Amino acid sequence: MLGCYVCCLAALCFYTAAALAGFYKEKISSEGGVDSLHPSSASGNYRSALHSSAFLAFIRKYGRRYKAGSLMFQERYQIFLKSIERQKYLNTTAFSANLTSAARYGINQFSDLSAEEFFNTYLRSFPTSNYTSNKPLKNSTQQYLLPLRFDWRDKNFVTPVKNQLSCGACWAFSVVGAVESAYAIKGHTLEELSVQQVIDCSYLDSGCNGGSTDSALKWLNQTKTKLVRASEYNFKAQTGFCHYFPKTDFGVSINGYKTQDFSGGEESMMKKLIHLGPLVVIVNAISWQDYLGGIIQHHCSSGTPNHAVLVTGYDKTGDTPYWIVKNSWGTSWGADGYVFIKMGGNICGIADFVAVPLM
Repeated sequence: MLGCYVCCLAALCFYTAAALAGFYKEKISSEGGVDSLHPSSASGNYRSALHSSAFLAFIRKYGRRYKAGSLMFQERYQIFLKSIERQKYLNTTAFSANLTSAARYGINQFSDLSAEEFFNTYLRSFPTSNYTSNKPLKNSTQQYLLPLRFDWRDKNFVTPVKNQLSCGACWAFSVVGAVESAYAIKGHTLEELSVQQVIDCSYLDSGCNGGSTDSALKWLNQTKTKLVRASEYNFKAQTGFCHYFPKTDFGVSINGYKTQDFSGGEESMMKKLIHLGPLVVIVNAISWQDYLGGIIQHHCSSGTPNHAVLVTGYDKTGDTPYWIVKNSWGTSWGADGYVFIKMGGNICGIADFVAVPLM
């Protein structure tokens, strides 16, 4: 029998113990190919055939090169089956409560990655300093003046979703995204700026091996580095040598930054978003591996922060208010590259570590 994944995930500050119950208990032998995994019962045969077909479809869709019958094929199929079981569990909350707006989980580009592989490759951001605590707005008329819905994308102040590939530089993508928007909000043309420049040159961070949004902003502010266009300094999905450009070349620099803790004060966070622009946040994104769309309301604790993203807006017009969050895993992930997180309750720790560049 394969080992249980619960102990591994707990060590990495994964889901709460209650959420993990039953996720990774193995019932399938690790030996043999797809054909040898079929149970003896008729219903089991039908179920296994569906899983086999789904895995083959997954291989074709995402261009995986697993040779049938090889050890790699068998290992990845086992992981794929675990993903299906995990997705089934995550979906039970929405189905049982009949929540039409709840998050949906299923097969995506990460379904052949183990939880450890996903964590080690894509969740590589962390805060390096204490964020100033922000008192929530209470009995203030200001909070009632905020619109029910606001999204900087509607004003064409947000660049398209990028794909960090296997480079663990979510911290750089989120910071650059915030700088792009802040520059446009100041009345300039929306420009796609170089993430690779931040990956290569932010000496306070570790490039594709991970980094922090606040240290990247500190580097930008202290050095007054001008970010050049992405077309001049292309993304390579690996850490390289820092390139320097003449001071006369085009570039965008920041004039300071703010970091704040809005836990318990998401109304104030809304105000900051509207007044200053998209917000860089560091969240606990362990449960995002299987996300397909909908509003995340469960299975996402504040826990240990590990992934940097960009909050571009919010929507309070429906029954479940939510934050609109731009990710850096490509447009095939989530809702065209975005994830929606329920407002209130600090879901996924979205309000714990918030930063914004100043122009």
